[in-house]
Amino acid sequence: MADYAIPNTLVSTEWVAQNKKNPKVRIAEVDVDTKAYEEGHIEGAAGWNWQTQLCDTVRRDVIPKTHLEQLLGGAGITNDTTIVLYGDNNNWFACWAFWQLKMFGHADVRVMNGGRKKWLAEGRPLTKEVPSYPRTTYKAKEPDFSLRAFLLQVQQAIEKRNGWTLVDVRSPDEYTGKILCPPGLPETCQRGGHIPGARSIPWGKNCNEDGTFKSVEELQALYQPLGVTKDKKVIAYCRIGERSSLSWFVLKYLLGYPAVINYDGSWTEWGNLVNAPVAKGEQSE
Repeated sequence: MADYAIPNTLVSTEWVAQNKKNPKVRIAEVDVDTKAYEEGHIEGAAGWNWQTQLCDTVRRDVIPKTHLEQLLGGAGITNDTTIVLYGDNNNWFACWAFWQLKMFGHADVRVMNGGRKKWLAEGRPLTKEVPSYPRTTYKAKEPDFSLRAFLLQVQQAIEKRNGWTLVDVRSPDEYTGKILCPPGLPETCQRGGHIPGARSIPWGKNCNEDGTFKSVEELQALYQPLGVTKDKKVIAYCRIGERSSLSWFVLKYLLGYPAVINYDGSWTEWGNLVNAPVAKGEQSE
């Protein structure tokens, strides 16, 4: 992990095993819901439900600053705590939480390389005991929206203003318009396809079979041949922003791209937008 641009944003399962009782470290499992957490989790880990605790389901937004402060304070987290995140789906939702915590200014946030998948594959212990920590008073910063793409910025990007490159991290079938969403997932759209000009680089290509991130050389070979290079400004998107937060993490923290933002409105916004252009078929030029 030493070759990554900002290597201390990743920790190994062994590091977590050694630091799970460190009072300066707080671990959180982040999943789409808490079913996996309830079946067993890393000792001392808080369980965060992406749907209800990290999203504003009424406004379809990230949670407000005050809600984040309550969530972190309830887990005994202070502004100086090292937060280590892990979860299912090769850390989709852990990367979302990382993105959100960085947006609200938390200094030391890390992702457990390989996530829940690697921890289980190594036969490491789980517990069903839910930890209880003394509540703290957490003070978040005002959100840094420079890490987040909004609709207007994406619209300007496809008009070739400001030099932005779009990366679609969904599956090839979603990108071409063959399907509207992955099987069994509820958030959908009126139209299939992709944002014109977007490069198709599925999120899963960032990861090894064991759930860990690929090497710098492998990641560079994934992005650079498609013109997604370090000198470009990049907007990553998927369907609801969780898969693209993983690719955002890879580009910004592992490869060190200086200008990468996550479009969490993603295809459920664009694919339902009146009068928005849509491209279908294979890789856009």
